[in-house]
Amino acid sequence: MKKITLTLFSLLLVASVFAQEKDVKVKPSKALVDQPVFSWTSTQHDFGKIKVGVPVTHEFTFTNTGDVPLIISTVQASCGCTVADYSKDPIAPKGKGFIKATFNAASVGVFSKTLTVNANTEEGVVYLTIKGEVVQNVMP
Repeated sequence: MKKITLTLFSLLLVASVFAQEKDVKVKPSKALVDQPVFSWTSTQHDFGKIKVGVPVTHEFTFTNTGDVPLIISTVQASCGCTVADYSKDPIAPKGKGFIKATFNAASVGVFSKTLTVNANTEEGVVYLTIKGEVVQNVMP
């Protein structure tokens, strides 16, 4: 009886092993293949010391290293003291685009502001940061 049980168990084991070796080919999802991709020069900028009430601007630049056009739907600043401008037209593969941040400080002190970029990339959202220190008088 032990030999029959052992033989049946062995056959069942061998059959299950062969069943697992079935060749299954999975096509990658189109969403994973044809995607625009941000390649940023930098995602943060430090203005250093700036004068209160004097607007400063920095332009973040990127290249679309993906396979399809990159479309920025919105760019939102974290506060009303920062205004954003950006490439409104679709950015072709290998094309370049920009996000321009203009900060106007109303008070003295250290600041750190975020720009939220929404686009048709796989991650969907990118965060850009500007920072610095606002002073009454800028020293040379």
